[in-house]
Amino acid sequence: MTRLHMLGLVVAALFATASAHAEGDKAAGRKLVYTCAGCHGVPGYTNAYPQYPVPKIAGQNEQYIVNALHGYQSGGRKHPTMDAQAESLSDTDIQNIAAYLSSLAK
Repeated sequence: MTRLHMLGLVVAALFATASAHAEGDKAAGRKLVYTCAGCHGVPGYTNAYPQYPVPKIAGQNEQYIVNALHGYQSGGRKHPTMDAQAESLSDTDIQNIAAYLSSLAK
């Protein structure tokens, strides 16, 4: 296979990957994250049970947020509060939340 053909395949794969990812609506996501700030927006906040520092999600990678919320929905990730929060979200809601949170400064 020539280099030109290989380059064409790589570029095609990149475009396919980029087009498969639907970008969320940041404005809609902003309206959905009001409950998130109660834990994730408090500097130095520690969860009572199980006890650990609550992670900051502002500025987090968009795909990480999508994967995490889907993980809570599927049961692959476990946390009682996050399980309940994620359960009510549609795929569009998750995309919108991820788009908004990833747009914020860390």
